[in-house]
Amino acid sequence: MVTVEQARDAAAWDGFVSRHPDASAYHRWAWRDVFASAFGHQSLYLQAQDVTGIVGALPLVEFRSHFFGTFAVSLPFVNYGGIVACGDLVAGALKDRAVALARERQWRHVELRHIRRQFEEWPVKRHKVAMSLALPADRDALWSLLDRKVRNQVRKAEKSGCSAEDGGAELLDDFYKVFAHHMRDLGTPVYARRFFDDVLHAFPNDTRVFVVRIAGEPVAASITIGWRDTLEVPWASSLRAHAVKSPNTLLYWAMLQWAMRRDYHTFDFGRSTPDEGTFHFKKQWGAQPQALAWEYLALEGEVPDQSPKNPRFKAAIAVWQHLPLWLTNRVGPPIVRSIP
Repeated sequence: MVTVEQARDAAAWDGFVSRHPDASAYHRWAWRDVFASAFGHQSLYLQAQDVTGIVGALPLVEFRSHFFGTFAVSLPFVNYGGIVACGDLVAGALKDRAVALARERQWRHVELRHIRRQFEEWPVKRHKVAMSLALPADRDALWSLLDRKVRNQVRKAEKSGCSAEDGGAELLDDFYKVFAHHMRDLGTPVYARRFFDDVLHAFPNDTRVFVVRIAGEPVAASITIGWRDTLEVPWASSLRAHAVKSPNTLLYWAMLQWAMRRDYHTFDFGRSTPDEGTFHFKKQWGAQPQALAWEYLALEGEVPDQSPKNPRFKAAIAVWQHLPLWLTNRVGPPIVRSIP
């Protein structure tokens, strides 16, 4: 007999997540507080249990947006989420409770960011792939596996005066300076600095900030998250003005070396859109794509399109790219909180 209820015990939840092989770093309870603190979103964490204890988990974050209406995502702003369960029966019970919640709370849709297909009856998007690389034993072995172009770009960055460093929250200002500039150039509203500050303080032992500098100024930066034997980079940026010096290549080389020194076995480059620029950049490191399965309960009959590729946003993106940075940093966070 499996029952589903809202989770209340953070320790019990994290105990289940730590044991389940399909759980991601983002299934941990502390993300609930990050989403609330940084974005003001309410979360509904559902747990399935039987006589043995917790046997399934589904974290949901609710959006009430003037732009897109009311909906829920598992999980927004990050790469992975959805249902983790001990068997199809448990997964089905969590899915049924999510459907009931959607009707009770009048959600337009529910988005589950699964790695693999779980519910054949639900619409699915396979527009994103995860990119990962199995790490060899040491630096020399990895260097020998790299494409000649990548090796040349690493050398070029070093000869051009680029230098890489890593640390913790003390490097956040440098990261955010690069990240905010990069997002403006893409025409995308930027997350508030507080979001990254909350992430670093929620997971101080698992996160790391990397910065590449030229003459002391940050020109490329990233934040990584460690989970089990994998180091993931969900956020990485570089300044276009310095692209000719290849600081972004040195940034990734620094992260990969750090991962191997810390005995990680896999480097997760984060999600990409197939055949776009970031996809090819990651592919040249030897990263292999795995198609993701974002599954939807669409109560209004249509799967939502909230991506920057939606033609509806083309004009807005073009305008955003030409706004001053101080303005996009101020008005971006209130907008992006509604875009999962």
